[in-house]
Amino acid sequence: MIRYEQTEGFDRFDDVFKDFQAEPVTQINQNGQTFLFTTANKVGLKIDIYRADILRFRYTYNGQYERDFSYVLSEQFQQQTTELKVSETPAQYCIQTEKLSCFVSKTDLKVSILNKDGQVVLEDAEPYRARTTIHKGLIEVNITKKVAKGEKYFGLGDKSGSLELSGQKLQNWNTDAFGFSKDSDPLYRSIPFYYGLTNGLAYGIFLHNTYRTHFEFNLESEGKTSFYAEGGEMDYFFFYGPSLESVAQSYHHVTGTPELPPMWALGYHQCRWSYYPESRVLELAEQFRSQDIPCDAIYLDIDYMDGYRCFTWNKDFFPDPKAMIDALQEKGFQTVVMIDPGIKADDGYWVYDEGIEQDMFCKRTNGDLMIGPVWPENCVFPDFTNPKVRSWWEDLYEELYAKQGIAGFWNDMNEPAVFKVNSYTFPDEVMHDMDGEPNTHPRAHNIYGHQMSKSTYDGLKKHKPNMRPFVLTRATFSGGQQYAAVWTGDNLADWEHLRLANLQCQRLSISGFSFVGTDIGGFAGEPEPELYLRWLQLGIFHPLFRTHSMGNNEDGASLVDSEVVKLAEAFNRLDQEPWSFGEETTEHARTAIQLRYQLLPYLYTAFWQNAQEGKPILRSLSFEDQTDEKCLEREAEFLFGDHIIVSPVLESAQKGQLLYLPKGKWYHYYTHESKEGGRISAVSLQMDHIPFFVRAGAVIPHYPVQQFVGQLKITNIKLQIFAGEATSQLYLDAGEGYDYTKGDYTLRTFKVQEMQIEQQIAGTYEGDLQSFDIELIGWKEVKNIHIDGQQQEFEQVGGIVRFSAFAKFQSIQID
Repeated sequence: MIRYEQTEGFDRFDDVFKDFQAEPVTQINQNGQTFLFTTANKVGLKIDIYRADILRFRYTYNGQYERDFSYVLSEQFQQQTTELKVSETPAQYCIQTEKLSCFVSKTDLKVSILNKDGQVVLEDAEPYRARTTIHKGLIEVNITKKVAKGEKYFGLGDKSGSLELSGQKLQNWNTDAFGFSKDSDPLYRSIPFYYGLTNGLAYGIFLHNTYRTHFEFNLESEGKTSFYAEGGEMDYFFFYGPSLESVAQSYHHVTGTPELPPMWALGYHQCRWSYYPESRVLELAEQFRSQDIPCDAIYLDIDYMDGYRCFTWNKDFFPDPKAMIDALQEKGFQTVVMIDPGIKADDGYWVYDEGIEQDMFCKRTNGDLMIGPVWPENCVFPDFTNPKVRSWWEDLYEELYAKQGIAGFWNDMNEPAVFKVNSYTFPDEVMHDMDGEPNTHPRAHNIYGHQMSKSTYDGLKKHKPNMRPFVLTRATFSGGQQYAAVWTGDNLADWEHLRLANLQCQRLSISGFSFVGTDIGGFAGEPEPELYLRWLQLGIFHPLFRTHSMGNNEDGASLVDSEVVKLAEAFNRLDQEPWSFGEETTEHARTAIQLRYQLLPYLYTAFWQNAQEGKPILRSLSFEDQTDEKCLEREAEFLFGDHIIVSPVLESAQKGQLLYLPKGKWYHYYTHESKEGGRISAVSLQMDHIPFFVRAGAVIPHYPVQQFVGQLKITNIKLQIFAGEATSQLYLDAGEGYDYTKGDYTLRTFKVQEMQIEQQIAGTYEGDLQSFDIELIGWKEVKNIHIDGQQQEFEQVGGIVRFSAFAKFQSIQID
């Protein structure tokens, strides 16, 4: 099919568009678990059966498939041997696994997928289509699916709109989106993965394509959902649940799970643009300790560098960096610094000189260097799609990391961002190596930050192989969760952005990026005390717990060479430390941060579950009960780990709010009042906390309050056990290093029944733990407690039963 478009006043056409769709199938070939369908006009389909519930679909419009190369797929992802049955009718072919039947039309390659019960899970509404032009070549590859009655959609990563995606038209193109709004799209990251939920059955689609991609979810209720890319191959994975959690785990199986982070990275982080000079940084550290407010990490933004030259220090501000870093470490602080991809084009600057000599920087199609403004007026940019460049980049971290003691790195501006141009990024006519198959920027753009953070991560592992890296990145792509944490970018200090922060972290977590947080209090603007406090209280339950702000910009006044200083002037504001908003707010902030440190063993266990199983740490209520319409609709409440539901305060001056709890019994963490789920409930609000609820039967472990991770030897953990029936886990290891991969960990599984608590212990890690202080909450009247058959003394005060137990107890009987 050919369509022509003509510009008025000219006899020639601007361009010629040609669409390709399949003609009837002429041949099918099977090679193990791979099926190749060929049609009369060379449009083809390749189906790979990776597992009984994971299928991959790849299309060609010209008979040639792209090389099977990926920056995204996990190295551990392997095809599993699956029993298959293949059959055909006059109209279609059928490939059957133990869980699914995949039907392919002989007429036009349209696909339908049914589960083993014969229920339709997903089917094409239109055949695959590719579009080319004379000027640009391939410009679109498209798949359109039918929308089932009542079907809902979730995921897609870095989006600021409603959690449920129906009616939304979205795209993925990593973008420097300062001050974004609920309607802004695209944002900083590209995660082309979404969930569908139809008739209680969940599935997932991952579009394995790094070009700019588009998703249209049942626009105007037209009964069609489309996803398409502006180049490359139509290559997508289908994951069958039937639960949303199973889909999440399958997606992680394909794109990778992260390693466990160092335990200190789960503490509180303080950041600002910018803290300097050295005396200011040390003063900040002393303020945290004197205020008795826990903190594990202090960040240095771009002004620690010598004139924005990455991997250097401004010696006027930081005359002896190692001495400062050592002094911070003695107080329990880790130092994290920013590294950008924009390398200042400056003869005599060693990174620039090395890169020029070794041909490490991106070039235009005519061979000229890609030079553009970021913080320096003229920057060049490493080509992270070149393995030689990645190896070089890894070694640039050696001095800061291995010799000076920097603990973590913050990769910013890596969309890649370029100032002063409307596109905010490189022009299309920039070349990238793409690991030996060179191509232009549209193919490399969305993977650029992903490969930068991977190079950073690999460099840290190379230079300190016995330490767990901590990398924070702004831009990334699917699979980037293996290498770096993320935050939601340059937000604003207003209540709307607090609401967006709640939505974005839920969505990013279920889209693979569990290690996620926001700039607490807002990056730009001045939060009122209540807004900062409510944001901090929400941040307790975000895996990355970091305050970051634009600052009052007196420290950042050196940015006279950048137009971005205008933004700073527009948002001139106060400091944003926990003690910056008056005594009452300081006390509440201290309480909030202390609670985070108490909940560290619970959170660390959730990180272990994410690393082992791909279970998202934050989950929308739909993950708790995907058959409950209210759970599918609610956006404010979310699950934190296995057993906690959080109801954040997202509006000012509220004395109470309504919330929804899924079916079952839940206990208010503070009042211990029990509530039956499956209904809207009212809860009163206090300034010193936001309400959260614990599942009946859950065991919630608590550390003692520390000023930083590792300050205390943890010989005793408090277990709060809520009456009911449930199974809980507690994972412990050294919190650093890789001995846990050799079995040096402890996994404790607690099974709570009506009158009995059982513990099973796996692993060899001993640590310092000797005992538990146990609080039973929700038991009415307790007469006797026996631990492993021995009667135990206890006290019962205000409805709470307290007693102690050895850490290796096996059974507690309650009478």
